Amino acid sequence: MSLRVAVQMDPVLGINIDTDTTFLMMMEAKIRGHKLWFYTPDKLSLEDGRVFARAQPLDVFAEKGAHAKLGETVLLDMKDDVDVVLMRQDPPFDMAYITATHFLEKVHPHTLVVNNPAEVRNAPEKLFVTDFPGVQPPTLITSDHEAIYDFRARHGDIVLKPLYGGGGSGVARLLADDPNLDALLELHAMIGREQVIAQKFVPAVSKGDKRVLLVDGEPVGAINRVPAAGQVRSNLRVGGRAEAVELTARDKELCAIIGPELKKRGLLFVGIDVIGDYLTEINVTSPTGAQQLKRFSGIDAAAVLWDRIETIRSTPA
Repeated sequence: MSLRVAVQMDPVLGINIDTDTTFLMMMEAKIRGHKLWFYTPDKLSLEDGRVFARAQPLDVFAEKGAHAKLGETVLLDMKDDVDVVLMRQDPPFDMAYITATHFLEKVHPHTLVVNNPAEVRNAPEKLFVTDFPGVQPPTLITSDHEAIYDFRARHGDIVLKPLYGGGGSGVARLLADDPNLDALLELHAMIGREQVIAQKFVPAVSKGDKRVLLVDGEPVGAINRVPAAGQVRSNLRVGGRAEAVELTARDKELCAIIGPELKKRGLLFVGIDVIGDYLTEINVTSPTGAQQLKRFSGIDAAAVLWDRIETIRSTPA
């Protein structure tokens, strides 16, 4: 089977081919004989009910500094010219991101969008996890400063983070007597009107923040992301160190709790974050960690994903 695949992502020439999960997905698509196009989200258009993208034919190579070859721009009809869209641009999950999901919803599932754009929109990563009682540490989502002060008074050591951020941006730990809470809340208010998350600090984060990758609701494997000395953020893009790790009984339990809902919603490629016994986020926009997983364990999450995509595309509607 040869599929026509359009990849909606951030600029492809700027990625790190040693760590980028989307690059692994594109390389696997090439190996399987699928045709690739690349475009950034701002090149999407909606005209008279039809969705178009100004895209470039793409070839990829495992060669640093020469990993992508782009052809002349063409206008793709996203329903007639494309079989699969990989929606892989990074957050922030802002109105531009949401609008892109509305556009792609008009072609899905005729054109298979990974992940289902309506459910990406309906499952913001730090809100979706609240649908599963008992899996999170104590968590408050609000823009009410008094509520946040009350939460800290009850829980002491907390983490404050933006609701729609990503990659560890804007995450700060605040001890019970930290005088900087007001200033941080003012900074968040200057950035936007969105609520913030206050979460009880989980000391187990010093041992790592586990990223578990799931394909169609089933766990594929995990890596551990360990924060740098003296840091609370373990995200790889802000200095966290990846290491090999096995799935624990609790990890599998958490996957069993959320897996059926992921499958139901068409969220084919998902990364969850686990600290200790707690699930902190369900990442549905552009989950990472597949390259490190393959390097440590030999498990290729991109290959598992393409197996599933090919099965879906070959099954009569």
